Amino acid sequence: MAGMTEYQTITGNETVLRDGTIKLHGPEGFEGMRKAGRLAAEILDAMVDLVKPGVTTGELDDVVRQMTLDAGAVPATMGYRGYAHSCCISLNNVICHGIPGDKVIRDGDILNIDVTPLLDGWHGDSSRMYIAGDAPLKARRLIDVTYECLMIGIEKAKPGARLGDIGAAIQVHAEGHRYGVVREFCGHGLGRLFHDAPEVIHAARAGTGPVLKPGMFFTIEPMINLGKPGAKMLSDGWTAVTRDRSLSAQFEHSIGITETGCEIFTASPKGLDCPPYA
Repeated sequence: MAGMTEYQTITGNETVLRDGTIKLHGPEGFEGMRKAGRLAAEILDAMVDLVKPGVTTGELDDVVRQMTLDAGAVPATMGYRGYAHSCCISLNNVICHGIPGDKVIRDGDILNIDVTPLLDGWHGDSSRMYIAGDAPLKARRLIDVTYECLMIGIEKAKPGARLGDIGAAIQVHAEGHRYGVVREFCGHGLGRLFHDAPEVIHAARAGTGPVLKPGMFFTIEPMINLGKPGAKMLSDGWTAVTRDRSLSAQFEHSIGITETGCEIFTASPKGLDCPPYA
């Protein structure tokens, strides 16, 4: 689940006032995040065979919830600021935080599924894009470029780099394809807290922001629009859509900065990180 810029951290019913300090985690944290991240990836892997025309987003949410509980975890989104579902499912022009329900997936739809299992006190936060049936070329190209943005950002995540280097690389790649980079939502620190410092902006200036250090955990989750970058919130208080009604895509990984680079906690065990999923 994406963070909103300049927010407070809320866990369950408790609001944690952040002082901007970025936590540094040791071996225990890395091990905890590996387990939580792998579960998130396994849940998203299972969605590959389930996303198809005729299925409702609520049915997918039911599977996410059951898989999470069966693994001894709980969906971190349930009860978060009153949210009542196990994941977010965002179709077509929905940027993020789409609410699962009776919506029937149609042929040609593209959708993002965002899961965050809380396992043994650690949050594994990840999302991927899926294609129902046969999507138009422009939709598939948007998905490809958005995934490239994620991986280009991850390449910049290494000790000694600046946090702004990640957003700058993402912005250059997306805008090079004439796509819009959403500004209203960002990646975020995580670990034992669902949302923590730092805020990871996906359109930034290189050489700015905190210096990355081993032990930092955060998500990178660029939201890229086929049209202009503008977003607006629907009346439900959760669903964010493109202002110009253009398609939007997003991918998300949770990572940890290591001594030599970074570790992706939420990589797919089956190599199913980006469609087409063969």
